[in-house]
Amino acid sequence: MGFLAPFLRKLLKSYTGRIMALFPFGLFAVLSYLFFLLPDETAHLVDTGLKLLPEISLSFRFDGLSLIFGLMVSGIGGLVLGYSSFYMAHYSGRSKFYFFLVLFMGSMLGLVFADNLIAFFIFWELTSITSFFLIGFEHENEKTRQAALQALLLTAFGGLCLLFAVIMIGNMAGTYSLTNIYQQGFRFGAHSNYYLVFVLIFVAVATKSAQFPFHFWLPGAMHAPTPVSAYLHSATMVNAGIFLLLRLNPIMGGTIIWKTIFVITGGITMFIGAFYSMGQKDLKRILAFTTISALGTMVLLIGMNSTASIQAALIFFIVHGLYKGGLFMMTGIIDKNTGTRDIARLAGLLKKMPVTSIAAILSLLSMSGIPPMLGFIGKELIYDAKIQMPELSWLVIPLGVASNMIMVAISLLIFYEIFLQPKGKQTVALKQPEKTLPGNFLAGPVTLALVGLTLGLFPGWLENIMSNALYFIQGEIVDVHLSLWHGFNKVLILSIFTVAMGIVIFLFRKPIGSLVQVIIRWTDQYYLPERFNQLIKNYLHLAGRQTNRIQHGYHRYYLITFFTITFALVMYQLATLKGDWIPIYETSPIKWHVVMVLTFSMLAVLFAVFTRSRISAIIALGVLGYGISILYMFYGAVDLAITQFLVETVIMVIFVMVIYHLPLFATLSSTKTRIRDGLIAIGVGVMVAFLLLKARFINLEPPISDYFAQNSLLKGHGRNIVNVILVDFRALDTLGEITVLALAAAGVFTLLRLDINRKDKH
Repeated sequence: MGFLAPFLRKLLKSYTGRIMALFPFGLFAVLSYLFFLLPDETAHLVDTGLKLLPEISLSFRFDGLSLIFGLMVSGIGGLVLGYSSFYMAHYSGRSKFYFFLVLFMGSMLGLVFADNLIAFFIFWELTSITSFFLIGFEHENEKTRQAALQALLLTAFGGLCLLFAVIMIGNMAGTYSLTNIYQQGFRFGAHSNYYLVFVLIFVAVATKSAQFPFHFWLPGAMHAPTPVSAYLHSATMVNAGIFLLLRLNPIMGGTIIWKTIFVITGGITMFIGAFYSMGQKDLKRILAFTTISALGTMVLLIGMNSTASIQAALIFFIVHGLYKGGLFMMTGIIDKNTGTRDIARLAGLLKKMPVTSIAAILSLLSMSGIPPMLGFIGKELIYDAKIQMPELSWLVIPLGVASNMIMVAISLLIFYEIFLQPKGKQTVALKQPEKTLPGNFLAGPVTLALVGLTLGLFPGWLENIMSNALYFIQGEIVDVHLSLWHGFNKVLILSIFTVAMGIVIFLFRKPIGSLVQVIIRWTDQYYLPERFNQLIKNYLHLAGRQTNRIQHGYHRYYLITFFTITFALVMYQLATLKGDWIPIYETSPIKWHVVMVLTFSMLAVLFAVFTRSRISAIIALGVLGYGISILYMFYGAVDLAITQFLVETVIMVIFVMVIYHLPLFATLSSTKTRIRDGLIAIGVGVMVAFLLLKARFINLEPPISDYFAQNSLLKGHGRNIVNVILVDFRALDTLGEITVLALAAAGVFTLLRLDINRKDKH
């Protein structure tokens, strides 16, 4: 679908986004059908039969977990595409935008439904790559480019860690299929490599889902167009790490390190995100930091690894996707119609934009955890899960309550500053009345707000799919009951206390906001984005210095480095390798004609080195080549001898043709340099001699020559083994060599023709 975006853009013009939205909406309808009909404890596996490699099969798994994520990705994706039709109307490069947005959507859908771990990794990386292009869509801005690169580098680093982890999991389990691993009941907690795999998974999750200390890339991603921000924050990329944790929980969760690391990391991220949101003025940055807090909450809940916490994490994922997608779209509407996202400059929108305001208020109620929104049920479940974990409640309850209090205060702040008329603030002017805005522009936030309200009033619709998801995450049958009222209990008391203290924070927002800004300014010296950018600059500077030092352009030093390192490594290996040397009694009888050829060849080499005449040096090198050819004939390699004779003859002819164009011999090196080069040459010769002597008794693997000898006549239908190897067994290699020679000959011929033409002109 994404590849058709440029053609659809030309054909459909401004309707492109709305027409393309039909695809995710159709998928949403199919998934909804499965959502209501999927029985408990059942997963459907769809094998496409496509195999990119023996280990990579494109099979897709449909269970409660993948359906929950798939519905959010497709549903919100369709709304974002429709929303983009108006929002991106005056942007250049809209075809590119739709292409990457749909590819981004497809990558996330592939990720949540993939059954093969290698395929999962491929889709994981595709989300990073496509998000890079989407975040950096307005690439003319330097800060936008930096934010996109920062997001790519961090998530790509996590992707490499995930690749190593996936390979290790596949090796330990003997399969890359999640379904097969689940059916085996394989648990990695007792495996010796568990801790290494855990660290790799943690880095992958922390970078992708913006966990402390890798959280700083997410606010920078706000340079992306608002439709991208709405989609990225609500249902796609940042939630990929959450999905990975839930997928791996049945086989890796429950260990002490799993609980400790993810609970602590999630708790810190949850509080930092909420705390830093209090000091922001840009509406998108406020929402970005609240996203960090929400992601930390989900990681904390998954780390707790109880049935109640996993259920709370799933519900909160839905809650967060609904209200965050709606709030980002609301931000885009306000930005388009007022020209600003600064909450200090916005006021009085409730009267001027009532539809947008009501949708935003419902989303803010859900973010605050106020009934009758689904967010209230989500917050109740979170508190209930934390109370049920007495060994961790001393940490998670204070952090959770403090973070939720700030969420309440932030919601009140947004409502008061933007939609009401605070004293001393003027009502912002609109570019056009709200009633003239297209319906698809308003449909996104309104739909998501109404869905959050409907699910809050009728949460029982989620029970069946939640039960199925919990079965495949926790490995036990769970009877899920969701309701808006759970009675007067500790959880309700905590909720009332949270809302009350959130109101108090809002009332004292100015001194508290000033304090937060002081802390932010104080921590600016440790500002992680700048530190990261400086780290990359230092790395590139170091790489440049090392490249200049190693790739210096002097061919002689390249050869010296190569030969000395090879000499040291080979001699060390020969000295430590077990085995005998060829004994004297196994050597062949001395053949005097061979000795004579070798003697003449050695004299030719020495003569070529010390002569002052070019012709003499060329003739001496030719003698050496012909001497090697004669040795080939002595030992029965007639075809090699013929080839060597032809090559030597051609080379000598070419040398003679160009000899007069060569510069005169000159002394370009000192005596010490020549002595050094001579010692290196002698050392390499000694190394090769020792290697030949040792090779007689080294049989690390069965020699491949036996295979050629046995099969040349049977399979190659030839008695000349060398010819069969070149023509049959190594046909592609031979074809490549012929191609290289043909291209070289064509190049030489072209150069000669150019020279002839040049002479003719003169």
